[in-house]
This record gives sequence, structure tokens and C-alpha cells, in this order.
Amino acid sequence: MSPFAILTLIIIYFGLLIFISNVVSKKSSDNDTFFKANKNSKWYLVAFGMIGTAISGITFISVPGEVGNPDLQFKYFQFVIGCAIGFIIVAKVLLPLYYRMNLTSIYGYIEQRLGVVSYKTAATIFLIGRTIGSAFRLFLVIFVLQRYVFDYYKIPFAVTVLISLALIFAYTYRGGLKTIIITDSLQTFFLLASVFLTIYFICDSLDFGFVEAFEQVKNSNYSKTFFFEDYLKGTYFWKQILGGIFITIATVGLDQDLMQKNLSCSNIGDAQKNMFTFTGIFVIINIFFLSVGALLYIYASKNGIEVPIVNNVPRTDLLFPEIAFHHLTLVPSVIFLLGLTAATFATTDSALTALTTSFCVDFLGMDKTENQNKPNIIRTRHFVHIGFSLLMFVVIVIFNAINDNSVVEMVFKIASYTYGPLLGLYGFGLFMKTKTVRDKFVPIICIIAPSICLFLNINSKKLFGDYVIGNELIILNGLLTFLGLLIISKPATSQTKY
Repeated sequence: MSPFAILTLIIIYFGLLIFISNVVSKKSSDNDTFFKANKNSKWYLVAFGMIGTAISGITFISVPGEVGNPDLQFKYFQFVIGCAIGFIIVAKVLLPLYYRMNLTSIYGYIEQRLGVVSYKTAATIFLIGRTIGSAFRLFLVIFVLQRYVFDYYKIPFAVTVLISLALIFAYTYRGGLKTIIITDSLQTFFLLASVFLTIYFICDSLDFGFVEAFEQVKNSNYSKTFFFEDYLKGTYFWKQILGGIFITIATVGLDQDLMQKNLSCSNIGDAQKNMFTFTGIFVIINIFFLSVGALLYIYASKNGIEVPIVNNVPRTDLLFPEIAFHHLTLVPSVIFLLGLTAATFATTDSALTALTTSFCVDFLGMDKTENQNKPNIIRTRHFVHIGFSLLMFVVIVIFNAINDNSVVEMVFKIASYTYGPLLGLYGFGLFMKTKTVRDKFVPIICIIAPSICLFLNINSKKLFGDYVIGNELIILNGLLTFLGLLIISKPATSQTKY
């Protein structure tokens, strides 16, 4: 597939998204539309669109790429099981809480429960964590586009990033959440179609029928799923399960991004139906992603294709695009590109909307303004949206300059450090009903806890021998934050109802 063909497809794709945005936001582009989608979203559209938000370009490229590592294979599915449990906990525990309090920003709970400083701290943690995490996810796809398209036209990496973010801004700045729910549904369709059609085209190239493909994957050296042998390793079953549960609670249930979509449903019943439906699809689609990975390596082995090397380092996350663009026919290449673009930009557009919402509500108090839909207030929201787009640009450029780890590993490490304190804050608020905190000391606790975790992680070999800290890092971080809050706690004047 030529660079010109790829570029043309991208232009058509974004043209369609911008057209949809103009249609959706034509009648209304006020703050109620941007923040809450007017509280009338259909649960099935939210559930379908959330798939595109939750499954980023990292899942699309790096998860299949990891399958070829003999120490990893299908181990990611253990994490997926943990995620599914976490989604159910979010639906049964946190969603009812948010609906009872009628929140626009979920961090309003911390304000009512622990105080203003704690509230600002929680919102700041989200802004930092989501900005970095979303920037890393977008970086991966831009890295691929740069390698296979923009290098051909001698366009610098920074310009590619700027163009990508400008396109996302163009279809999100007016309609916000209402636009995202529609565009993410479209992008999820492209994502799912891409996964299933990719499997079909690879199987067709290998002359496999469905049953034979299943047997080939099952009997290959890539399909080991459960790792019970060594609890010292990060792949150990219970580490993956517990890590999946708590990372999901933190990065979904305590994250404005995905919760904002749920809160746009008209009632708690619809929001929970959305979460349960989304959970089932999430588990199934990840099985197919892992199967794509096994089939890619079987295809590469049969056709003598090596894992691409960048700066003398093998990059397994480039195997999928390498095969799609250089070894399959035009149609599979187009399908792959649509899926990759949909997976990543559905994540980024949603994140930019959530970051703008959180800052406008949690720091500028727009939801408390008597008339939040005045032109000057809406104009301020536009400037905030531009600001976060530029901030993400800076983070991606910096990450490109210093990156020396796999993107999957880096993103989950960042999530463990930034979202761990949110686990501690919400855990304290929910389980210590008779206590509150000395509010002004909360930021200190939320800095100390991840700092201790960083020290332990860096020095794990010296301190723990062969024990490797994996996804359980977020649990440790949350626990340390919880204990720190206990230390600075005091009796509440009355037991909280939340």
C-alpha cells in the first residue's frame, strides 16, 4: 500500500468525522451538550462506543506483537479477566454513587467527602495521568504513520503530531461528549470490522479455514494463557488478575473519561446495562486480538518475515503494520489502517473531551456558574480544549525523544503511579465513614505514596531478590495512600451518607 493511498484514506476518514461533528453539534454546542450530552444518550450507543475508547492502538498493535514473546504469549488474557471483574465492580459500586450525587465531574465526590484540597488533588491526578497515558497511546500510532507515510514525504515527526491533534480538535471542540458518542460508535465499527477481517485475510493467505485456524493457534507456541508456575514473575496468574481488577477500578471507575460517557445516560439502569454489555464485548474482542497475534507470527514464520528493527532494537509492535502494509494485498491494508486509526483516535478524542470537562468543572467551576452557556464561558472552554491539545503535543514529542521501553509496559506503569492515589482517596472515602482527613496534607500523601512505589520498583532486585513487581504496583500505591490518609485522619463530625 503506497504512502499516497494511506494518506488519502486518512484524509477521507477525518473528513467523515468532521462532517458527523458538524451535523451533531449544529443544533447545540453549549456546555451542557459538551459535558453531559444533554443526559439523553442511548445506553447501547455508549456501550458500543466505549469499546473504541477502551481498546486503543496499544491493544491493536502491541498486544498482538507481545504474543511472540515466549515468556508472555497469551498472558494478557489473565489481565483481561481481571479487567472484566473490575468493570462489574465499577458498575455495581461506583456508578450508583455517581448517579445519586448527580455529578458532572466524578471528583465532586471527593470534594463533598474529604474537602476542597483533596478534590483538587484528585482532579489534578486525573489530568496528569490521562494526559500522559493518552499521549503515549497516540504516540504509538503516530510512530507507525510516520514510519510508513510521513517519512516518505519528509514531514518531521512533530508536524505529524500537530496535524493529528489538530484534526481531533476539529471534530471535538464544539459538540464534545455528544459528538464523541456518535463518532466513537462509528470508530468502534471500523475497529471490530478490522479485527475480524484481518483474521479472515491472514487465514486466507495461510489457506486456513476457521476450524483449522483455531487448531493452529491452540497448538502453536504462542497460545499459553495461564501462568501459575512462578509467583515471583510479573506474569503470575494472581498478579495479573488482581492488577487487572484494580487498574480497571482506577482507570475506568475513577477516571472522568470513561465515566463521563456513563453519566450521559438518563438513569442508572441504562448506565449499568451499558457497562455489562461493554464488559462482555471487551473480553471477546481481546480473545480475537490475541488470536491475531498468534496468526501474525505463524504467517511471519511461514514467509520468512522478521520483526522490524528500530535503532538496533526489535519492535514487536511494528510486526502487524509491517505485514499489513508490505505483505498483504490492498484490501487488508486498508482494513488494518482503518482499525488502527479508529482504535487510537477514539481513545484520544474521548480523552481530550474528558480533560477539558474536568478542568472546566473542577478548576473553573463552570457547572456552578449561573449561566454556563454564555458565549464568553463557551469561548473559555474552547481555549482550554486548545490548551490540552498543545499539552498532549508536547508530551508526545518529549516521549519520542526519550522512549526506550515498550509502549504497553510504559502506559501501565504510568497508570500505576498516577492512579494509585485515586484508589487510596476513594477507598478512604467509601470505607472510613466515621473519619475525615486534614485536607491540606492530602497532596503530600499523594506524592509520598507513588514516590515510595517508584523507589521500590527501581530497587526491587536489591530489596526482593528475584521478585518482580508487576501490575500489583497500583494496589501497593493505593494501599500506601490509604494508610497515609489514616495517619492524617480525624473523627468526622457526622457519618457521611456517601
